[in-house]
Amino acid sequence: MYRLLIVEDDNGIAQAIEAQAKMWDLQVHCVLNFRNVMAEFADFDPHIVLLDITLPFFNGYHWCNEIRRVSKVPVIFISSASDNMNIIMAMNMGADDFIAKPFDQSVLMAKLQAMLRRTYDFSSSVPILEHRGALLNTGDSTLTYEGERISLSKNEFRILLSLMQNKGKVVSRERLMEQLWETDSFVDENTLSVNVNRLRKRLDAAGLTDFITTKFGVGYLIEN
Repeated sequence: MYRLLIVEDDNGIAQAIEAQAKMWDLQVHCVLNFRNVMAEFADFDPHIVLLDITLPFFNGYHWCNEIRRVSKVPVIFISSASDNMNIIMAMNMGADDFIAKPFDQSVLMAKLQAMLRRTYDFSSSVPILEHRGALLNTGDSTLTYEGERISLSKNEFRILLSLMQNKGKVVSRERLMEQLWETDSFVDENTLSVNVNRLRKRLDAAGLTDFITTKFGVGYLIEN
């Protein structure tokens, strides 16, 4: 089932789209926290996004730009501000289409279905993990925070991936070494400690202090 993320602060419009989309067998989530759209984006991992221009705190252009930093998921703007300048701006920010309000729900659904067919007949979605505003893209092994990409080695990425996949749970040192061993890289206790310390330094330098917690004698975790 395809997942549709709706970023629209008019509750009536959002609910109407949600009801119609569910009739087309789409799984839907309407953003609630307009201060941090990317957290809900990462958590829901949508196949397609409907995005208004005028939103609380940050406008749709801002969030389209943030989405494009980490994902190629189709983005369709829906807005009553449908003059040429806004349409051009939306496309320049990375949008795939622009639908003017008011619109016919059946036309909107047809456009969504067409976009989904074109996109996912040829490719699959890439999971993105999020914590404290940091976005880990499992497709290209990149970490993005506040618009900046943080360089990670292969082992650092695998450690962070394991911790973020088990957020709120302690991952034992043995489990981390086992996962790194499976990549044909020899890892012992000291090698693991070196990699974790290097990863911490990269995160600290990017402003993500105390991102990883040590449970002495047990392992590491990322706290909820």
